[in-house]
Amino acid sequence: MILSPLISLQSTLMPSLQVLLSAQQIQARIESLAAEIDRDYAGEPVYLIGILKGAFIFLADLARTMKTPTRIEFIGISSYGGGTSSSGEVRLTRDLDVTVEGKHVVLIEDIVDTGITLAYLLKLMEQRKPATLRVATFLDKPERRVRPVTVNYSGFVIPDKFVVGYGLDFAEDYRNLRDVCILGD
Repeated sequence: MILSPLISLQSTLMPSLQVLLSAQQIQARIESLAAEIDRDYAGEPVYLIGILKGAFIFLADLARTMKTPTRIEFIGISSYGGGTSSSGEVRLTRDLDVTVEGKHVVLIEDIVDTGITLAYLLKLMEQRKPATLRVATFLDKPERRVRPVTVNYSGFVIPDKFVVGYGLDFAEDYRNLRDVCILGD
């Protein structure tokens, strides 16, 4: 999906943010992603596993829009720390509370860029032998890939800019924004 031109966000609280995706664009895309997942699973129960913390808002909106029976779990992975680029080191910070062996699993990611974190997580999840394993990401930056990964459901393909809002953060700030904004620039 190609994006519309950037709109400046004028606010004294957020002077260096530009809206990339509006709340309305986001909600419309979530409806179509939910329909794709519903069609693919045809009523079969599915585990939506959110990758903390960034994916929690996307996961909540997606789950509420889907008609497929869902169970929700979370896993914590870290590769950023406080910076604006991946450290390249991936750490498991919170594991699942359930077994997913023989279950349909959709990993819910906030953003896929280098693929390092997702490659690590896919390998970890494959060892747990789910019936199916797919990936839904809210944002995708394929031009930054250093590890090949398959994304089955992609919300938006975005340019190589650091973005915040709708669950994505910079040093834990900006997650609560309804829009996705470019930080700095």
